[in-house]
Parts: sequence; structure tokens; C-alpha cells
Amino acid sequence: MTPATLLATAIAAGGKSAPVTDWAARIGWLIGLALFVALVYWLMREGWKWRGTLQGDLPELPGSPENPGEPRLTMTGRYHGSTTAGQWLDRIVARGLGTRSRAELTLTDAGLDVVRPGATDFFVPAAQLRGARLDKGIAGKVLTEGGLLIVTWAHGERLIDSGFRSDRAAEHPAWVEALNSLTEKHSTEGAER
Repeated sequence: MTPATLLATAIAAGGKSAPVTDWAARIGWLIGLALFVALVYWLMREGWKWRGTLQGDLPELPGSPENPGEPRLTMTGRYHGSTTAGQWLDRIVARGLGTRSRAELTLTDAGLDVVRPGATDFFVPAAQLRGARLDKGIAGKVLTEGGLLIVTWAHGERLIDSGFRSDRAAEHPAWVEALNSLTEKHSTEGAER
């Protein structure tokens, strides 16, 4: 038998053409999938708002003083978020601390000024600084070892870790050294009083 004969025999035996796509079922699945994605997004948004409500006891963030003094260091880069100190997955979202953004950091003898275009700026007084270190991750952002500058500071009753990444990562060690020396300076001044 030739291939044409086989094909003709198969068509005659089946008596039906190839099945047609069921568009109604496909459209139904697509609508169901879109609704599921919308539900997940809504649940994530509600969870974010709920976390902010739970952290509502966090005081307002301090603003920059009128005369902060001469800059020791400046840096441009990204602000990746804040967490409870020592708990790198416990993100703090209250007072805008959960919003990722570009950041401009300025370290003076008065403290650390964080300017965030499109987000809430804040200032960490030198007396509130508790230290700095290089780390690889903070909630929602993981990099190579030493890829993030983590600044630990006190605000209200909480110790907070805030994560920054410079546009020039080679600056990170100088920032750690400067922040830790400022912290030590203020802790020894406080102990002398």
C-alpha cells in the first residue's frame, strides 16, 4: 500500500476530521488564571498593609538637622530596606522603611543623612548609630558576600538594620570603618558622662 492509500483508509475508517480547538475552554482557563493572579496580588498587598499596622508603634523618622556639619563621606546607591536587627527576613515596612529606592547617604559628625528620591528621607543621629558591617543579604535582596552595607541603629524601642548598596561597591569598607568609629566615639562620650 502506498502512503496515500493508507491515509485514505484511515480517514474512511475514522469518519471524522481532526478535533477543533475548544476556544470557550481556553478562554475560561485564561480568565481563571487572571483572577488567581489578581487574588494573589491582592493578598500580598493586604499582608504588606497588615505588617505596617503591626509596626505602627514605630515613632516618626527624624529629619535632617539644619546644620549637620561637614560631610565625612558621601555615597550614592540603592536603599534595599530595613529589618529588625539580627533578623534579616523580618522586614520593617512602617514609616516608609519598606520602600526600596535610590539613596544618597551623607555621614557627618551629627549622624547619617539618608535622602531617598520618591520615598521618605530620614536621619539617624550619631548617638543612635550602633554599628555597620558588610553582609550578603537583607529581606528581599541577596548578593555576594559583602555586597551590602548594613547599618544598625536604634529607633524608639527597636534596633534596626538598614541595607544599602553603593554604586561603587569598593566604597563599602570605608563606610563600615567610618560608621564604626563614629559609633565608638559616641559610646565612649556617653560612658564618660
